[in-house]
This record gives sequence, structure tokens and C-alpha cells, in this order.
Amino acid sequence: MENIFEMGTTARHRRLLDFLVKATFELFVKKEVINFSESSSLVYYGNKKEPDSCELVNLDTLQNTHKFTEDIIGDLNFITPDYMHFKNNKYLTNKKETKVAGYPDLVVEVWSENNSLLDRQFKKYLYSTSPVTEHWYIEQDSNVVECYYGQEKIEDKNLKNILVSRDGIEFDLRYLKL
Repeated sequence: MENIFEMGTTARHRRLLDFLVKATFELFVKKEVINFSESSSLVYYGNKKEPDSCELVNLDTLQNTHKFTEDIIGDLNFITPDYMHFKNNKYLTNKKETKVAGYPDLVVEVWSENNSLLDRQFKKYLYSTSPVTEHWYIEQDSNVVECYYGQEKIEDKNLKNILVSRDGIEFDLRYLKL
């Protein structure tokens, strides 16, 4: 089962995210995906003031998932990606499904002038702590999609083309190109 978490703010930002979600709509109709509210956030261990201490939650290392979802997930720090997609990787949520733990298959961030350099660097670092997470970064005023897989920089994509994740999910954002 696939699960999609999406968030967003500004107009172009919102349009980019809407198109990302529409690309997986057919999977949603087939009951193969779950859409969570825009308030869903990805939890992590560590303190943002000490970035080297931060990492996403590896569910394979948890000994008691019930205790984790009942007692621990709510106390962890969290970040709200613009778009999170779970396809092959496990995840856990708290009761309200507002906090998500695990390694997303794909994370997309749409950068705007409101994102500080430190914020951008922290998010790239945090997502790269998962060896199996593909993470994309789109500048609001650019067609270039900067792409990584874990810590590895992979070939950039362009909004002038159909974007394809490593899992083969296609995102047609060509309508939004500049």
C-alpha cells in the first residue's frame, strides 16, 4: 500500500504540490494510497541546533512499535515536508495521523525566499540520513529539480519533462514550467 502526505503554502508552491498529488490520484482511487492532512509532519531524533545529532527514524531498529506510537512519537522533533510519499518503506503515525515516522520513499521541498540557507541545509541533511529516501528540491522561480538519493547527488530533473521517481511514479508538472 502506498501513502502520500502533502503540504504547501504559496500559489506556485500549491500548484506544484497539487500536480504531484494528481499524479498519484489513480492509485488513490484504487485504494492503494492514503492521503493524510496537510498537518502531517515527519518526526526525527535529535536537536536541530545540533544538526549532526539529527536523523530520521529507522523503524527497523524499533523494538516496541506500540510503545513508540503511544509514548515516543509525540515527543520527537518534527519537520513538515511539502510532499512525502511512502510506497515501499514502512511508516508509523500517532493516533491523530499528524506525525509520521519512517523513511519516506520520496520527499519534495519547494523552496521560496522564506527558506533560509540554514533551513535548506538542515532539510537536505536530515533527508539524507535515510539511505533509501529520494529527495527533490524545486526553486519556486526555476524549472530545475535538484535530486538526491540518500546522501548521493543524482541527476537533476527539469519541469519541462515528466518527472519520474526511482519507484517509477510519474509527475507531469510541465504545465507549471516557467
